Amino acid sequence: MNVWKLTDAEKLTRTDEPLPEPVPGKLKVRVTKVLLCDSDVAVLRGSAKIDYPIIPGCFAIGLIAEESGNAFFPKGTRVVLHAFRPAPDTGTSKKDFSEDEYLTCGRSCDGFLRDIVYLSPDEMTALPDSVGDEQALLLHHVAFAKATVDTLNAQKGQHISVVGANTLGIFICQLLIYQQTSPMLVDAKQSRLNFAKGAGIYYTALADEDLIDGIAAVTGGRLADGSVYVTGASGNDPALPFLCCRHEGRVVVTGLPPCNIRMDLNTALRKQLTVECISNCADYLKTAINLFAQKAVNIDCFHSHSAKENEVGELIRDFVSREERDTMSFDYITLL
Repeated sequence: MNVWKLTDAEKLTRTDEPLPEPVPGKLKVRVTKVLLCDSDVAVLRGSAKIDYPIIPGCFAIGLIAEESGNAFFPKGTRVVLHAFRPAPDTGTSKKDFSEDEYLTCGRSCDGFLRDIVYLSPDEMTALPDSVGDEQALLLHHVAFAKATVDTLNAQKGQHISVVGANTLGIFICQLLIYQQTSPMLVDAKQSRLNFAKGAGIYYTALADEDLIDGIAAVTGGRLADGSVYVTGASGNDPALPFLCCRHEGRVVVTGLPPCNIRMDLNTALRKQLTVECISNCADYLKTAINLFAQKAVNIDCFHSHSAKENEVGELIRDFVSREERDTMSFDYITLL
């Protein structure tokens, strides 16, 4: 079978390996599509802390490849593969407290850029026919958005500033609108904001010297009831969510590690803000599937680009070389 391994920074090779041996309690899954994301760029460039060699690919979908006797996963079932899984229990061994409680596929454990994987039933979720493949590839982003919105605990009619008009930021705003709150999407780049308006985000604001006055005008001088900072939307000042938020409001920092931003907490201390962080969405995938079914989020505005397995190297080189990923599109690899 085909396996793509990263042996060092920017050294991705495809190898032909024997099919893996069956694993008791796990099901054979044929990986069909793998999404490329900013986290993959950090891994491929070598800017993330990685133990080589590693198989990249954080977000993927697949098909159950053979009958197993599991009534919930018959052969041919489409599944989304979980990007996050609990880290192994170290038992009595000394624990490295710098490690995450969750492993991230393609970063702290092998990912999905390979033909076959064996997964336990709790490491994947069956997909209904109502959720297409491209929607399924973005389920983790929607799950991140839902986890963020729930952490905000925003109430109907409240104003929420969302700093970062990338894919995740747009999904967060769509969910806030669905929950009848009023998101204000902020970004340093007008092109991102123009695209967001086409995605149904009706209030956007450029991150310039007039930003705070503009938010104050919308909120009657109170500023936003809560704020979000999306780590993956490059070019945005990390101070903005604190500046946009009212006294004793709530700020949520959200995004997939690694994250190299530095935040000055002086404003947060002065305003007595509550600051929380979201770095995985392991418990929200089924909810994300329901949100697609309820049409709470919409990906019709996005363009997609797919490459076949013989084009993997070319697509990844192009993806990694871009100074900035295009908010308006997403790239994925079709293995089957």
